[in-house]
Amino acid sequence: MRTKSVVYTRQRKKKIFRLAKGSYATKKNRWRMVTQQVQRSLAYAYVGRKDNKANYRTLWIIRLNAAVREEGMSYNRFISGLKKANIVIDRKMLADIAVNDNASFKQLVAAAKAA
Repeated sequence: MRTKSVVYTRQRKKKIFRLAKGSYATKKNRWRMVTQQVQRSLAYAYVGRKDNKANYRTLWIIRLNAAVREEGMSYNRFISGLKKANIVIDRKMLADIAVNDNASFKQLVAAAKAA
């Protein structure tokens, strides 16, 4: 007796159709268009996650540069001074300190200037 794959095929297709939900025109209800759109969307999502990390790093550097310039120093001298002073804090935490805790950030700038 021949086995039919209807149930499994429908389950597999439903999973892809769910991923294509919200797409424009026939990209949400025609099988060939759906598969193409989902493949493209997943590829862009992967690239977007990488871009997001770069965008956040850029934001932290911009915030640090603004905060350091208020103290009369440039960003690259600040980072160089921190490295010479053996202060290992990543840019995310430095930007957070600059925004939320001004007193301790001024101490970090002073330590970078001293080094």
